[in-house]
Amino acid sequence: MSKDLLYQSINSRVARYTQTSDAIWGFAELRYEEENSSRALIQLLTDEGFNLTEIGEVPNAFVASFGEGKPVIGFLGEFDALAGLSQVASLAQRQAIVPGACGHGCGHHLLGVGAAAAAIALKDYLQQSAISGTVKYYGCPGEEGGSGKAFMAREGVFKGLDAAITWHSGDTNAVSSGSSLANIQVYFRFIGKASHAGGSPHLGRSALDAIELMNVGVNYMREHMIPDARVHYAMIDGGGKSPNVVQPFAEQLYLIRAPKNDQVKELFERVVDIARGAALMTQTQMEFQVDKACSNLIPNTILEELMYQNLCSIGAPQPNEASVAFASEIRETLNDAELANKLRGLQETYGGPEGRRLSAELDKGPIHTFVMPLASHERTMHGSTDVSDVSWLVPTVQCNTACWALSTPGHSWQQVAQGKEKQAYEAMLYAAKAMAATGLDLLLQPELLAKACEELQERIGPAGYICPIPPGVQPSKVK
Repeated sequence: MSKDLLYQSINSRVARYTQTSDAIWGFAELRYEEENSSRALIQLLTDEGFNLTEIGEVPNAFVASFGEGKPVIGFLGEFDALAGLSQVASLAQRQAIVPGACGHGCGHHLLGVGAAAAAIALKDYLQQSAISGTVKYYGCPGEEGGSGKAFMAREGVFKGLDAAITWHSGDTNAVSSGSSLANIQVYFRFIGKASHAGGSPHLGRSALDAIELMNVGVNYMREHMIPDARVHYAMIDGGGKSPNVVQPFAEQLYLIRAPKNDQVKELFERVVDIARGAALMTQTQMEFQVDKACSNLIPNTILEELMYQNLCSIGAPQPNEASVAFASEIRETLNDAELANKLRGLQETYGGPEGRRLSAELDKGPIHTFVMPLASHERTMHGSTDVSDVSWLVPTVQCNTACWALSTPGHSWQQVAQGKEKQAYEAMLYAAKAMAATGLDLLLQPELLAKACEELQERIGPAGYICPIPPGVQPSKVK
């Protein structure tokens, strides 16, 4: 039996997959609120004969299984949206459907369905063959700022899995390689004392002053941390709307990133010390609460090479005139810095001559139409993903496919606008075929899976995985 059976399975259900993707695009639910999105995927998988297990400790998480025996091949699906990115589909100008509402600015409406399509295709193969194996689909909520997979890992959801396969929407076709930044997200709250800011300011203690002093201290710290580290913050509550009241309460959310878990922990402790100092300076009380955390990603060259071969063998989709025209309109909405960012990234990833060659290839059209060469697995991207926590437990691989016009920024209204385009659907199904083919290779060639496991053990060392989320911290919705 050839891989054509996988591709036929996916092609035969195109209408169902695009309908489900569109439905999730419309739900656009934030982390741990994705009840409708989760149910749409559960319905899709149970209709295909998968057995369902819901994960009560992690809202809207589930596992859908088919088959029995080893190996156990898992597909990771996401389905959460982003705040403030509501956008009319197929319109190349900013126009919200509902101002301030959510939108799928990271393509997770495609991600979850594409992974499900791969799982169903591999299920179809198992049904028509005599080989042993189990296919599992992991419904993973809360990737955007919620580290859903890290919570699932802490609960032992991935126990017994032999390999994990996933993908993400992108503006190029490539196998993801290299590591990512680990992170800790934490709330800092200051409690002061209210007073009349004009009549008796000496009786008050400003929580807002404490937050501002904390931020100044952290900004001074930036000169004295490793270059690849990142520290971001957002004001949650400034304490009120009246300048004539000494603000008695203030709260902000910090996201601290670094290439390794231990580096994040060290930076986190320094930030906590700065917060304590700000509280001392303002005679306020400080408390902090960890919201979530995720690890750095462990690359696996064995699986990366396997997925790369499948992407090349299948071949990238070629856009039609309408897709090219709309992608060109989208690129017209980007400024020079946004357009140049892709080329800068190529230079960082591939180096001088190869980066320039690929830049020239990309200049030939607004949509990427070939497969990028495998990049070095030693590099570290400056973003974070909770796929990383799975990668510490089992060999893990992911690819990107060109759902968007070249240079489309992540987490943007432009991504939402392209989310129901033919190009996005075709790229989703391309990823599904590559994932299913990679899963089949691992079913049929256990020696490859063994080598991938050996590589994982070499990379993580004897200590293994330690979940970065402290005990007692539970998944929480966006405030």
